[in-house]
This record gives sequence, C-alpha cells and structure tokens, in this order.
Amino acid sequence: MNKFLAIMAFISPMFANMANQLEGTNQGMSPIWDDGRLVNIDRYESGFGSLWTYLQGSDFFAYGVAVALFGVIFAFALHYMVVGPKHFDHHSGKVYAFSKYARLVHLLAAVSWVVLVPTGVIMMWGDSFGGGFFVRLMKNLHGLATIVFAISIIPMLLMWGKRMLLSLYDIKWMMIVGGYLSKKKTPIPAGKFNAGQKAWFWVATGGGFLMILTGAAMYFMDFNTPVLSTTFGLTQIEVLRLSAIIHNVLGVVCAVFLLVHIYMAVFAIKGAIHSIITGYKEEEEVYILHHYWYQELVKKGLMQPSKFEASHTNLR
Repeated sequence: MNKFLAIMAFISPMFANMANQLEGTNQGMSPIWDDGRLVNIDRYESGFGSLWTYLQGSDFFAYGVAVALFGVIFAFALHYMVVGPKHFDHHSGKVYAFSKYARLVHLLAAVSWVVLVPTGVIMMWGDSFGGGFFVRLMKNLHGLATIVFAISIIPMLLMWGKRMLLSLYDIKWMMIVGGYLSKKKTPIPAGKFNAGQKAWFWVATGGGFLMILTGAAMYFMDFNTPVLSTTFGLTQIEVLRLSAIIHNVLGVVCAVFLLVHIYMAVFAIKGAIHSIITGYKEEEEVYILHHYWYQELVKKGLMQPSKFEASHTNLR
C-alpha cells in the first residue's frame, strides 16, 4: 500500500500538469478553429481524410467490433462445450502468487477496462443507442475510467514488466495454444505468466497508453502540434483523423483481448480467478500451467517439490 501511495504522489502532479497544458478553449476563441478554420482543415482527398471518411461513413469500426466480439464469444462457447474447463486439485498446497499491492493495482486496471470497453462500444454505436444523455454519460464514464487506468500503468510496468518479456519457451506455448485445446494434463512451458498473458499485458499497457494519447487528442481537440507538423507534416485535422483511426483499431483489439482474459480466468480454468482475489494459486495449477515458474520456485527454495511430479515428467 505504501508503494502504491508513493507512486500516486509522484504521478498525480504529472497528470494534472498534462491536463492544464492540454486544456482546450471554446472553438469560437480558438486561433486553430476560428479564423484559421478553413486553412487548418485540409481537403478530404488529402492525407487521412478519405480513409477516415470511408471508415467512419461505412461504420467499419462499429461493425468490426461487433463481429469480433460475437466471434470470440462463439469460439469460447464452442471451446467450453467441446474441450471444457480445466480442473485442478483444490485440496493440496497453495502457492502465493500475488501480493496485496499487486492485487490492488490489478483491481484498478480491471475495473477501468470493464468500464472502458463497453462504454467505447456504445460510443461506436451511438446512433443506435439514440445518442443524447445516455451516450454522453458513457463518454464521461469512458474518460473517468481512462484516468483510473492511466494511474495503474506505471505500477504494472514496474511490477510485472520484466516477467512479461518474451522467452523462447513462449513460442512452444503458442504452438500448443497453452494446452487449452486438450483435455490432458501435462506440464506446459510457461513462467509465472504465459505467452497469452504477456500478449494481453503489452496490448493493455502499450496499446492502452497509445489510446490515452489518441483519446486525449480527440477529447481536447484544440491544441497546437508543432512537433508533429514540422517532423511529419501533419496538420491539426490530420492529427485528429489519425488519432481516431488508431484509437478505434486498438479499441477493437483490446476488446477482444479483454474477453479472452475474462474467459480464461473465469471459465477456462475453474477457480483461477480466486488467485487475483486471495493471492494464492493451486499447487497443481502452478505445476501444470506455469511449470517453469514452479521449477524456479523449487530451485530458490520457495516451495517443496510437488507431489504431482510423481504423475508427470518435468520439462527441461
């Protein structure tokens, strides 16, 4: 808790300063959007204008996220019926996996994403929801959840960044899809976090940070971009168009990854979600699904060799 408070005290002034610098003005008072309106808005045929108009006009992102989410839900329903969830012994030893600090940071990130994804989808389908107060409320909730998530990024990177780096055995994990397509219990090549969790971590933190930047650009709108203008030749409206495209694409990707993460924690492994609540994982789950982390713990003397070694062959 002290670590969390210290980090909060460090980064809060940073976000406050960013907000002050990016604070917009009324468009009628803006040199960007008032007298210079026609100068700053390029023709739609130039730059990202035609692409953005096509994507937004054809509801590409709205239909894209709908198809992606329904596709993932269908795939998981099929997996649950054909392969079924994995069950592990809940009466043997337990392994301490997540501290109170880690669980608090994860809670902040989890709550923010559970709000960000549905509110983002609703905004994509704003017309279908009738617009007005409800969609504006979703927009405001989306902004508040973004702040909560932003607070969790630095703690997550400091706490898990090193373990989330890819290893050679992650390639083996991906080749067998972590063993989730099989009903057999065999040790899986994975550390404390498997390749799927690592992918979600970097999508959530890296992609999430980029979404914060692009979202801020769309939210505040009225700000000068001299660096982008001189370096990349991007005008104000081009920055907004590109931000919207990147934000929507990443939004679809993050929505899919969030559903995968929820399915794996709640349905694919019975009782797995309790580890981020209590901090403890089942010994058999660690031995099977996080085998290299199990070996690491035994080697460091943090746990005794598991009784499940008698039923399986350890990985090298």
